[in-house]
Order: sequence, then structure tokens, then C-alpha cells
Amino acid sequence: MIRLLQLELQKLLLNRTSKILIFISFILPLCVIVLSAIKINFFGFFTLELGELGIFNFPIVWHITTYFSALFKFFFAIVVVSMIGNEYSNKTLKQNLIDGLSKKEFILSKFYAIVFFSLISTLIIFCISLLLGLIYSSYNEINIIIREIEFLPAYFVKLVGFFSFCLFLGVLAKRSAFALAFLFVDFIFEWIIFGLISWKFDMALATKIQNFLPLTSMSNLIKQPFQRVAMSKFPDKNSLDYDYAVHLDTTLIVLAWTAIFIYFSYALLKKRDL
Repeated sequence: MIRLLQLELQKLLLNRTSKILIFISFILPLCVIVLSAIKINFFGFFTLELGELGIFNFPIVWHITTYFSALFKFFFAIVVVSMIGNEYSNKTLKQNLIDGLSKKEFILSKFYAIVFFSLISTLIIFCISLLLGLIYSSYNEINIIIREIEFLPAYFVKLVGFFSFCLFLGVLAKRSAFALAFLFVDFIFEWIIFGLISWKFDMALATKIQNFLPLTSMSNLIKQPFQRVAMSKFPDKNSLDYDYAVHLDTTLIVLAWTAIFIYFSYALLKKRDL
């Protein structure tokens, strides 16, 4: 495993574009810290300071940081599809196979890189969340600090699942641009399925089926926190109530899709005559 990971990291770090995108994908989540210190003056009437709104208190800070940091995953998604696109365009895939690397090892090297960078990103978010919580939260009890820390492993699973999907699309399309286009097409396709089932049957059934689809299930791992923030400010508004927790069944669905994407990436590569 270490050998394959080192091989892939060497390829990525020798590519200037990949290095820049990896750097951006790791740096952008730090913007959350900058946002926490921003004071917005509304024409002299009042000043809004995000850090004073309570959104960085424990335990909600784990939800806030993981949700917004996940929005930056598209930068590393470009790196993932480029990993495959460059292998085809530069003929390095065939050369690696000639040099003794099996097709299984080739896919595993990509997957290990995905897991490695997802883990690094999760550790960064852990440090950011902990720092913001310790600065702004009025709670310092350990049981409150670690409450809802399950958003971190959910964030990790979400990244691994999404990047595995990008890996599969990269192998399928062979070109980075086409792979990213397929990603957008799948997003539209999932909503078309939802619309058709809602029209023919009912919305409840459509929602259940949509929740099993790749991008929707990944999105459901960490749901938007805006409604939760509103609930904390207006606790008497029962209409605002919604389920924002991380659920085991959703996690298992994403893990299942991850395994499917990695398997079919290997199956496609194995079938092709390179």
C-alpha cells in the first residue's frame, strides 16, 4: 500500500497544476477562520460578527465547518479526474503496466491517494473546528465538545465517496473535461428521476429512491445547517424543525457506492485493450 501511495504522490507532486489545486483544496477551508473574524457594518446601523452569532459554539461548529468545507471538494475532484486523464494522454498508464504494475494496483494507487488526501482534509477540518470552538464557545465540558463529532467521519466518507465517483468517471471518459461533464449530467439525472417518480407516484417514494442515488446520498451525509441555526434562534418555531443528524444507513449507502465505483473502475480498466 505504501509503495502504491508513494508512486501516486510522486506523480501528483511532479505536476504543477495538481500541486496548485491540492494546495487550494487544503487552504480554502481555512477561510472559515477568516470568516469568523469578519465584522460586517450595515451602513452604521449595526455590525454583524459571525463569530458572535453562536455558529462556532460546540457542538454545532462540527456541523458548520464540515458542511462548508465539503463545498470546496470540487477543486480536488479536478485533481482526481486529471490523474486518469493524464495517464491516458501522457501514455504513462501503458508504461506503468509494462513496468510491472498490474491494473488492480493501478486503481488501488489512485484510491489510496484519494483516502490519503481525504484523511488530511479531515484532520485539517478537525483542527479548524476545535480551534474555533475553543475560541468562541462558552462550553468547555469534554462531553459537549465531542458531541456531534460524528460529522467528521461523515465528512471523510463523503470525500472518499465523491472522489471515488470522480475516479470512476475519469476511467469511463478517459478525459478530464468529459468526466466532469458526466458528473454534472448525473446531478441532473438524479433530479429527473425524482421529478418523474413524483409525477407518476408520489413525492415520498421519489425522495426515498433519490436518497439511494450517489450524489444525493453523499449530500445527505451532512445536510445544510441553515435551518438548524434558525431553529437555535427561534426555538418556538416547530415548523423549522428538521433532521440534521448523521445516519448510519446513509453512511452505508455512500460506502456501498464507493465500493461499486472502485470495482467498476477496475472492471473497466481490466476489460479495455490498452
